[in-house]
Amino acid sequence: MQETTPAAPEHPQITAEHRELLDQLLDKWSLMVLDKLCERPRRFNELRRAIPVITQKSLTATLRRLERNGMVARVVVATRPVAVEYRITPLGATLQDLIDALLGWTSVSLPEVRRARARFDGDG
Repeated sequence: MQETTPAAPEHPQITAEHRELLDQLLDKWSLMVLDKLCERPRRFNELRRAIPVITQKSLTATLRRLERNGMVARVVVATRPVAVEYRITPLGATLQDLIDALLGWTSVSLPEVRRARARFDGDG
């Protein structure tokens, strides 16, 4: 008897596990870190320079969370002195098109969002 993989539901339900992962991927810093690592591997301080507004504590927490979720790999580079580099994993790389789509949508939609905010706030 041949086993088949069940088809993905047409409209998947958003479970607590989905929300947790999406919250972690769409938090304040994860998209920026993922976007930078999709460009190329980087050391910690390179990431800090590429995202100057992030604190060391926030970057450390973000990288650990992304590593835990399998999106980023922490690689020890055999140099003198030994260095650590962060790289996007194959799983993390699958997010690049989605990140680009979100950033593209944001760029296109931001003027309309600004107008809606102004109307809501009574400024327009």
